[in-house]
Amino acid sequence: MKTFPALNTEEFNYELPENKIAQYPLAQRDNSKLLVYKNDVLTKDNFYNITSYLPSHSLLIFNNSKVIHARLFFKKDTGSLIEIFCLEPAGQELQTAFQQKESCEWKCLVGNNKRWKTGQLQIEWNDTTLVAEKIKQEADNFIVRFSWKPIQLCFSKVLEIFGKIPLPPYIKREAKEKDNLRYQTVYARYEGSVAAPTAGLHFTEKIFKDIEAAGCKQAYVTLHVGAGTFKPVSAATITDHEIHEEYFSVSRQLITALIEQIKSGKAVIPIGTTSLRTIESLYWLGVKAVQKQLQHIFLEQWESEKLKDMNISATVALSALLNEIDKYDTTYLNGSTRLMIIPGYDFRIANGIITNFHQPRSTLLMLIAAMIGNKWKETYSYALANDFRFLSYGDCCFFLK
Repeated sequence: MKTFPALNTEEFNYELPENKIAQYPLAQRDNSKLLVYKNDVLTKDNFYNITSYLPSHSLLIFNNSKVIHARLFFKKDTGSLIEIFCLEPAGQELQTAFQQKESCEWKCLVGNNKRWKTGQLQIEWNDTTLVAEKIKQEADNFIVRFSWKPIQLCFSKVLEIFGKIPLPPYIKREAKEKDNLRYQTVYARYEGSVAAPTAGLHFTEKIFKDIEAAGCKQAYVTLHVGAGTFKPVSAATITDHEIHEEYFSVSRQLITALIEQIKSGKAVIPIGTTSLRTIESLYWLGVKAVQKQLQHIFLEQWESEKLKDMNISATVALSALLNEIDKYDTTYLNGSTRLMIIPGYDFRIANGIITNFHQPRSTLLMLIAAMIGNKWKETYSYALANDFRFLSYGDCCFFLK
């Protein structure tokens, strides 16, 4: 069910010169520039002053997912280089797959696939050996079985040994040792993302102290960012684009904090589009719970459109999710979402967003347009004219609805 207007994808295009795309991180995380849109006014500053712009007693929501070393490079006897990009486990939960020993199967992208018809690929490092074998093809992906020795190693350790950090395709260089640190947030905790939640890259321990001193609070969600985040919208109209599914985990404590914040009338500010999509998905899942429709913890792409006329408050919806957690005697809610946020969307929990600058024609840019309307064009033009750095290693912006 798609009742959004048939928005033209081209409306979310803009010219992004290659020299505006940051290829390396700054020496200091919090030295990035900050563009603030608040009360219809644009302000330019540095990120280390972010707390000066936060609404009083804001609750900041961070995504503590950790980027895995998802890129594996194998060299055939013929000299051909084959890249295997691990996307997600095949038939297992993520954390279970990381703890597998001896062998496991993953959905993968395969670069230079025509050079790998059949057979096994192998790489070695010291006394450790990793073998890859294609099992079958599923659309553009392949199921690859990995096996390794010593067999007592878990797969997460194998990826650490052999894998490379998966820098985005618009960063035109090979990953370096410092990317292992800088393409992670300082609070990254749970492995599973193949792209960093990049809005969080600007935060440092000092910034967290400033947040606390300013009377603001922080809470965490886990949403594992998929490779689909880099997929451009090729459809002529937005409603014909298929968004990817991403997996999340939230604690009972997080949902309780959201309820308390909303009841107090204070702002909820997600750090990045992943945090925002997670908390907005929680609202709609809560609506489904109120309506006794929550058979699976999963939200379809346009499901918010089917549910929007229910007029259920955020506190009621989130309280229904707490009841679901209590049913299963657990402290976490695990699920997945394909929530698509485009202009016309009515935000139910988020009051603003701290985020990076996004690619032309991307679903992430459309989310920003949903937040601040056509003002995104003025902010992006201002950023380009004032030498802001764009995309993953680029500068930051803070938008309030």
